[in-house]
Amino acid sequence: MENLKKAYFGTGCFWGAERKFWQTKGVVSTSVGYMGGTTKNPSYEEVCTGRTGHAEVVEVTYDPSLVSYRQLLALFWVMHDPTSFNRQGNDIGSQYRSVIFFDSQEQENEAYETLGIYQSALDKSGYGKIVTEISSAANFTYWPAESYHQRYLAKNPNGYDCHSSTGIAFPESFAKSL
Repeated sequence: MENLKKAYFGTGCFWGAERKFWQTKGVVSTSVGYMGGTTKNPSYEEVCTGRTGHAEVVEVTYDPSLVSYRQLLALFWVMHDPTSFNRQGNDIGSQYRSVIFFDSQEQENEAYETLGIYQSALDKSGYGKIVTEISSAANFTYWPAESYHQRYLAKNPNGYDCHSSTGIAFPESFAKSL
């Protein structure tokens, strides 16, 4: 258990993203919460006002011997539309922004490298520029969301899975090397 690592991703509404991550082999646990803002221990209602500066994020605890951070990034890029500023589909507001919070130099490097790879794929398909924010997790506190948000789609299987996507796959040549 001491070899486990953490990753933090914001892809819009956190319910669908959490499900995609918890279904990934090598992911040990997931939690949804708020990160990137200034208010201490914000509530969902406060975050939804847009005044706290937080994004809805998924905290992913993973075993790097079973799934790499790069594989998690490849999943991150395709599970939402990273070219959409402060929205995903009908969900609009800064809490729905695309964001990666890295916790090491290696994670930061891989985030930027995979951004470049995915941007090239999007360019070939006529999409705009990726607007994903990439920030150090050390600058922010991760605040777990209320219990009713945790594993929401396991409790409500027909619940709203609010992700939009570009429909562009992560480049196969890169994905095979993972």
